[in-house]
Amino acid sequence: MEQPSPLNRRQFIRRASACAAMSMTGIASTLFDLRLINAVLAQGSPEDYKALVCVFLSGGNDANNFLIPRTGSDYTSYAAARQNLALSQGSLLALNPIVGDGRDYGLHPNCAGLQNLFNTGKLALLRNVGPLVAPTTRAAYVAGSAPKPLQLFSHSDQVMEWQSSISDVPARTGWGGRCADLLYSVNAGAQVSMSISLAGFNTWEVGNLISQYQVSTSGSIGLTGLSTNQVQVMKDILAYPRTNLYEKAFAQISQTAILNNELLTSALNSAPALTTVFPTTSLGNQMKMIARLISARSALGMKRQIFFCSIGGFDTHGEQLVTQGGLLSDLSQSVSAFYNATVELGIPDKITTFSGSDFSRTYPTNGIGSDHGWGSHQFILGGSVLGQTMFGTFPTLAVNGPDDTSTGRWIPTTSVDEYAATLARWFGVSETNLDVVFPSLYRFAHRDLGFML
Repeated sequence: MEQPSPLNRRQFIRRASACAAMSMTGIASTLFDLRLINAVLAQGSPEDYKALVCVFLSGGNDANNFLIPRTGSDYTSYAAARQNLALSQGSLLALNPIVGDGRDYGLHPNCAGLQNLFNTGKLALLRNVGPLVAPTTRAAYVAGSAPKPLQLFSHSDQVMEWQSSISDVPARTGWGGRCADLLYSVNAGAQVSMSISLAGFNTWEVGNLISQYQVSTSGSIGLTGLSTNQVQVMKDILAYPRTNLYEKAFAQISQTAILNNELLTSALNSAPALTTVFPTTSLGNQMKMIARLISARSALGMKRQIFFCSIGGFDTHGEQLVTQGGLLSDLSQSVSAFYNATVELGIPDKITTFSGSDFSRTYPTNGIGSDHGWGSHQFILGGSVLGQTMFGTFPTLAVNGPDDTSTGRWIPTTSVDEYAATLARWFGVSETNLDVVFPSLYRFAHRDLGFML
């Protein structure tokens, strides 16, 4: 057989590395958490399909302009405090919750899709949620007696704490990954990883046992630009016996990546085409591919899946009104299309989509935008969600008020732990194993916030 030139051989190795989009965590991690392994053995094996889809708003979405009091003194105070960031009263999209709290709420004017999903009972809102070490009051925060999340208000640290649900020590796994570790045996016939990312590496899907598999909006990341013969040469090179542990591990990962590419490509090609129209944006394309992957679930042997996608640009220190408006329009349209696709697939009650973000932003303007905040408002969507309902407590919108650190950063009244545990319970994590996935959950009042049916 003709051997490839040295240049082609280097190209083969480089492309194999790219193809191995799965994290090397599964091979590199040899010291597993024994509690997790024991929990896997004890976990049940439900037969129904379920998927969790995380939509992460990277940069810190300004929740103060996402969910807004739209009438009376509440709106007057909002407009006075936000000044040039305030949205006009008439532009706010009315929400009609089943049970109210005395306020009249509206969504950002570019969120018509989310408004419709809420008012038709498909979407719920969770108010003032964020990373917490323990329940925290303003008095304790100001006095310095309240334990605070590590590096509070830092982008990278708050992303890590949102996605790991661990706020007081550095985390090496994400809560989605720990759920996958517990439930992987449900996917007895799985052809690829149950954890798939459309937005590159993320902490949320990092587990001890299950590695995240990264996929592009066009499909599996394979050895592009090579002929069938060249791909076979690559397979032959990787199959050559090796004694060096590093070379052996690299070959195994590369072989798995090539096989996954072939399996996933075949499954997607054989799945029925979706008629739902998605926005031709980065997020729209990510969510379209997630819907396609779900449509191929049977061919891939999946009973449980977790997906991660992301939309960036929310770090609006400047030009906030225009920037956030465009991003929220994309978010609303993409999420609405994705829900419609789950209806087309006939399983809207089997898929739960939820949002997260680094943090919210400060209530007062910095002149042309806003700065890093803390507690924020998030949405949960799906046929198993108790929609048209608001959960959590809306903050008192006042600088130096009872929910403020001192600069218009709301202290969360609901923890990420409580939010995530509610989703994990629906996904199939048992009551006992909630404490394995969420080691700080015992510190908070709610193990289930009630937004899942």
